[in-house]
Amino acid sequence: MNHRLGLSGSTILSDTHQFSFLFERGLDHVEIGEFPDETSYETFKEMAEDHQLNSFGIHSPLLRGRSKYDLIERVAVDPEEARHSFEREVARLAEERASYVLVHFPYFAGTSTSPFQEIEEGLKFLHRLKETYALPIVCEPKLGRNRSGKGIDYLRQFPVELWERYGLDICVDLGDYRMAAGEDWRSYVEPLLPFTSVVHLHNVCYVEDKYYWIPLHPDKGRWNGAYDMEPMLQKLREGREKYFIFEHTPHMNPTPEEVDEGIRWVRDVLSRV
Repeated sequence: MNHRLGLSGSTILSDTHQFSFLFERGLDHVEIGEFPDETSYETFKEMAEDHQLNSFGIHSPLLRGRSKYDLIERVAVDPEEARHSFEREVARLAEERASYVLVHFPYFAGTSTSPFQEIEEGLKFLHRLKETYALPIVCEPKLGRNRSGKGIDYLRQFPVELWERYGLDICVDLGDYRMAAGEDWRSYVEPLLPFTSVVHLHNVCYVEDKYYWIPLHPDKGRWNGAYDMEPMLQKLREGREKYFIFEHTPHMNPTPEEVDEGIRWVRDVLSRV
């Protein structure tokens, strides 16, 4: 199975001055979004070409300050406005040969009285974009407000045959799924394997009432509360080929050496027979 490893712009918070970090790890794919401005995006594309990067995916929104969570319900903007904005992004990125565009969906801030109807209605919209612009759209279920796992649980209950009907890919975020499902993560993840094309790789460090994304690493004991992610990696390597994207953030100051150690460890786990 030829899975591909990539690095996320989250590792540098899409800081234009740190783009070189994305190209120095020996990986041939980058997933990035929330550029501070158009100039930053153009700089990234130029550097990607200079470094002969094989492919890139865009994690919506393309530019910082645009909608991230509003396709189903209002979080920052009305869903109608969010959908118009997202469609413009998809049209543009299809022209610019992105490998895929990833969007937070389904996202529910908390509970919903009609989650399955809302998910299907959103899938119809996303399916239309995929067919119109011939660009893969990857849906990433997310934790809601105050670490609510409702959206992830609603997707677990959503009929898989309906998801299959609309032909959308899924991103499984290791940290979010472990926080939402705990040790029951298999019942959440296994039904999604036929649709999963992207996996976001990060562990979780808890600091008082906050949490931060940290690198996957063979020594998870370096960070408070980190989960044993190896069984989840072993499960997610099954099925179709996927992009495995390293998506920690710099908040806990991981060293470049720790990042590289984690990359080697993940590559080893994924390659075991």
